[in-house]
Amino acid sequence: MRTTSELLDEALALPVEERASLVDSVLRSLNPGADLIDRAWSDEAARRLHEVRAGKVALVDGPSVLAEARKLVHR
Repeated sequence: MRTTSELLDEALALPVEERASLVDSVLRSLNPGADLIDRAWSDEAARRLHEVRAGKVALVDGPSVLAEARKLVHR
């Protein structure tokens, strides 16, 4: 059996896409319930994208949001 150090050396030698996939798989093994959370966020993002494309919501740029937040905080 290979040591952790040997496995790490092998992993670091992989192309970046494969390393990212490996990291994702290892992290998912630590928190198997995350798939449900990931799916919920994916569904929410798709719903919001649909609303934007359908013109149901208006987009606000980041600096405008921050300016409004600062006004509210300093009241």
